[in-house]
Amino acid sequence: ASVLLADKARFPRDKPCGGGLTLRAVRELPVDVTPVVEHVVDRMQLRLRYGTWYERRSEGPLILMTQRRLLDALLAERAAAAGAEFRDGSKVTAVAALAHGVEVMLEGERIEGDVLIGADGANGVSARQLSLGGEPVYGVALEGNVPYAAIAEGRYRSKAVIELAVLPGGYGWVFPKGDHANFGVGGWERTGPTLRAELRRLCAEHQVPEARLESVRGHRLPLRRPDSPLARGRALVVGDAAGLVDPLSGDGMYEAFVSSRLAADAAVSVLEGRAPTVEAYDPALRGALGRLAGASWNAKLAFDRFPRVAFELSRPPFVWPVVESILRGELQAPGTARGLARLPVRAVLGLAEALGAPGRRYEQVEAPAVR
Repeated sequence: ASVLLADKARFPRDKPCGGGLTLRAVRELPVDVTPVVEHVVDRMQLRLRYGTWYERRSEGPLILMTQRRLLDALLAERAAAAGAEFRDGSKVTAVAALAHGVEVMLEGERIEGDVLIGADGANGVSARQLSLGGEPVYGVALEGNVPYAAIAEGRYRSKAVIELAVLPGGYGWVFPKGDHANFGVGGWERTGPTLRAELRRLCAEHQVPEARLESVRGHRLPLRRPDSPLARGRALVVGDAAGLVDPLSGDGMYEAFVSSRLAADAAVSVLEGRAPTVEAYDPALRGALGRLAGASWNAKLAFDRFPRVAFELSRPPFVWPVVESILRGELQAPGTARGLARLPVRAVLGLAEALGAPGRRYEQVEAPAVR
């Protein structure tokens, strides 16, 4: 295939992101990310409202920590090496559907193609101008980096720290990297005005002077609504452009990689003449991510509304293998867990029943009709 990959930024460029690659995400990639991995996490510490906590450890890696300026540059380089024409520093200002293809305006140049894959994030033009992705629910996050010279590095070595229920609809985190730790907080969009104060409190709880925070930045997290169309004709959207951020964890890279793989399948079907459009992508994506999205929405609301109960239900050691299996991609959704873990997992999801179990709507595979 003749592929044009365009990005408005000059690479390498950074992007707000915790930078955690779960093993389930890595399994979706067609390239080796070892060159950009700065830290390997095999332990997690979960704390409720900066109080009671527990820690669990895995026998092997769970999350590979990187920085987006490194990871994204690597992916772009590999795409170019595979034959794509990569144009960085080139802004797409308009996209449109044609009778039998698509059209983009790139730095004033009109370019036609057979298929368009919109991978331009939460604030890109693809979803908006093609009326795809609907109107997402938004979360927001604020993060910064603290050099190890300002903190006790050993405290965070190989460990991701999650601070639960410190703000509505989200959590705080500390992720270890190569020469620094990433500190961040995130929650519902309405928490935006409080994020700076919450980030200060996170730092204070970890005995970090706020003045040592570097590269502080905020970003929106798009969360897809269940009836949002993601493909029309020969155009589709993937990743953040499609609102595919996990509502519980805030992770978007696994969903981005799954949607990209399925988008490539749909594009090739069109290019090889096996399908007139890429619209088969929509139900394929819902089938691949629907159960996980549904369970994540239910668990998110359970932790948000009943934080103490949900925390205690997640605490038994026999629940940890379920978390491991999900992070490694061995279990598609927590509701399919077996053994002793089945009871507390079902209980957490049962809390969402009292709230109407909104995640159920994400489990439908049929794509909404689009015009």
